[in-house]
Amino acid sequence: MQVMIKHQRLNIVMENRLLKDPRFVVGMTLVALMILIAILAPLIAPYELSDGDFTSRLCPISADHWLGCDVNGQDVLTILIWGARVSLYVGSLTVLLSMTLGIGAGLVSGFFGGITDNIIMRIVDIFMAFPGILLAMALSAIMGPSINTVVFAIAATGWTSSARLVRGQVLSLADRDFVVASKGFGASKLRLMLIHILPHVWSPLIVHGTFSLSGVIIVEAGLSFLGLGAQGPIQTWGGLLSQATEIDLLESLNVSLAPGGAIFLLVVALNFIGDSLRDFFDPKKEKIR
Repeated sequence: MQVMIKHQRLNIVMENRLLKDPRFVVGMTLVALMILIAILAPLIAPYELSDGDFTSRLCPISADHWLGCDVNGQDVLTILIWGARVSLYVGSLTVLLSMTLGIGAGLVSGFFGGITDNIIMRIVDIFMAFPGILLAMALSAIMGPSINTVVFAIAATGWTSSARLVRGQVLSLADRDFVVASKGFGASKLRLMLIHILPHVWSPLIVHGTFSLSGVIIVEAGLSFLGLGAQGPIQTWGGLLSQATEIDLLESLNVSLAPGGAIFLLVVALNFIGDSLRDFFDPKKEKIR
């Protein structure tokens, strides 16, 4: 009973320590705000996506258009609000897919070792050596530019880092006493991997996933900037940013600064969260003062 109470107190102290970290608070606030904006896009967007008027092309900031208009006469603020949906959707789905593949490959590779480990790691090396942007270009030529193409292209190379991370963690845990004891009690290999080993890998995976999400958002913006991103009525932040190449930058700074600022804020917020979680889960740091 005393052990349970002590463990509960430890969790409360650790949670309070995390909530007192300004990086975590600021990062979570910004990300929560972005998510809320994406969810409420149909309600808070000042205009419809189809309300573009070419006579308002590159209109300046005004009371009617708080961030001005783009080259097609669409309201920039409306594009940013709807574009948040695309960035968060692509980022979340890509990280979920890539980490699922990486966790499975890393568990199998580290647990079984031998020839299985060699085969999986050589596959990982091949995918890591293949530039993701080239794969995205090839898939866009075959499948056509779309959100699903972007997700598949990024996840096809992004799973390798998760696989390497999980494999390293499994190798360090495979000979621990609790794993050896579970083997002695007749636990199956699947149970050992999923019940006894995987829970101990979640801490570094959460940190890795946070940083991966920020990286995916940058890659998605880059692909959209090159015209390889999502195609449709909802313009992405990268697609809006690409319009700056069609005009004189000084002619309409809002077209480049608005989406660039949105990408910057979201990526910085995710990196703040990742840094705070990394320090929080670091066993070398003192948890209780």
